[in-house]
Amino acid sequence: MRKLIGLIVFLLIVSLPVAAQTQQPIRVNCGGPSYTDSLGHVWAADYGYNEGTASTVAAKITGTNDPALYQDGRWNGNPIVPMTYTFPVLNGNYHVNLYFTEAVTQLQQVGARVFDVKIQGAVVFPRLDIFAEAGTDGALIKGADVTASNGKLVIEFDSIVQNPKVHAIEILPGASGPALTLNFKYPDGNPVVGILSYAVTSSLLSFQGTAPLTNGQAQCVLYTNPSAMGISTQFTVNLNLTDSAGHQLWQLSLGMNPAQVNLGAIQTSSLNVIVQKL
Repeated sequence: MRKLIGLIVFLLIVSLPVAAQTQQPIRVNCGGPSYTDSLGHVWAADYGYNEGTASTVAAKITGTNDPALYQDGRWNGNPIVPMTYTFPVLNGNYHVNLYFTEAVTQLQQVGARVFDVKIQGAVVFPRLDIFAEAGTDGALIKGADVTASNGKLVIEFDSIVQNPKVHAIEILPGASGPALTLNFKYPDGNPVVGILSYAVTSSLLSFQGTAPLTNGQAQCVLYTNPSAMGISTQFTVNLNLTDSAGHQLWQLSLGMNPAQVNLGAIQTSSLNVIVQKL
């Protein structure tokens, strides 16, 4: 059962189809110069933006092994033109990590800075409030799975209260690995129509996203190298299945340590779940 749960966890981080294997990860230190992090990853100096102002904070950022990555940033004070970052990529699926902190003293209260984040034109983080999630000078990483089909990946920050900002952007190609299929059906055998949502959190990271069911199925590829995404310590996973009317049909919450999961011998896997219709 532990191995099966581990498979579910890594399945949900990256969805099919796999991005072309020649696509390299994109890492950008927004508002700042090139930077090499504690894992040896090189972050390029700020590029890809259309708008906004570079800034630097002196605050000591907590909850991260790379506080310097959060001390540079880019914010947008233009209420007319949204700030966007655009990157050319090969078509395929990607996991996008956005790095935030709230280090501006006068904005360190709930509701002081609120903004929407869109990726590929869809709102993935509505009404994001950095302080509400991370507190004073706390590091926050928000992750989402997206698809590129026109040769580019666009991230947009839309102001609601005060000025939206971002400190770093990381774009990771979909990982190759064993496939996992989740099958959701009602007792009468009909497939469930709905959405599978997930959230993966630890002391340093936060990933979340959704996977609409197709004929009752969610198909994904397992991420066999979680350390590439910074997942190296104990984390919590919450899964939630809702039908087309918004009724919660199934929920799972668990803690995992990626060091305890070995996917090397797995080629394919599946999980069949029978849920009651509400």
